[in-house]
Amino acid sequence: MEDRRVDIYDRVFKGIDKLIEKNSPCIVAIDGMCGAGKTYLANLIGERYDCNIFHIDDFFLPLEMKTEERLAQAGGNVHYERFREEVTDPLSKNQTVIYRPYICGSWTYGDSRMVEPKRLNIVEGSYSMHPFLREAYDLSIFMDLDEEEQIRRIRERNGEDKLEQFINLWIPLENKYFNELNIRSICDIRL
Repeated sequence: MEDRRVDIYDRVFKGIDKLIEKNSPCIVAIDGMCGAGKTYLANLIGERYDCNIFHIDDFFLPLEMKTEERLAQAGGNVHYERFREEVTDPLSKNQTVIYRPYICGSWTYGDSRMVEPKRLNIVEGSYSMHPFLREAYDLSIFMDLDEEEQIRRIRERNGEDKLEQFINLWIPLENKYFNELNIRSICDIRL
């Protein structure tokens, strides 16, 4: 099974190889459905290349910004402005990234993280390809899967208790973002 998965990702590796030959720094976005394997792919890339991996999950919208207007926007539940200011803007200028991850469960910010840019930088997570962020990427990947497999993976990963929250909240928010902003079709590679 592992060899087959690596074969599936061969297009990604070839795309990254071409990028790092000519660009420095490179920023690659991995967007897609929850449970599709975005984190797995980011970690696989991290095993193969010397790179940074940034998680959009560290930039969920803080409680004080959760207004009806903001949450009505496709992709509005992520603090994409802060992500651009603190991560993609410095990376594209080959500058140090300094950010504090937002911890949803406690509604607080974690300790500051300082990350030096590398030749390859990966941005992983749903909402990575938000229109406010798109211009920063040299390569974009969308990870898809069928609904039945998505539910199975979420149940296995997060347990039965959290599955209902995904079905009633997170999956509909993602689908709105994917559909209204046409995310699947604008990505360079679709898996």
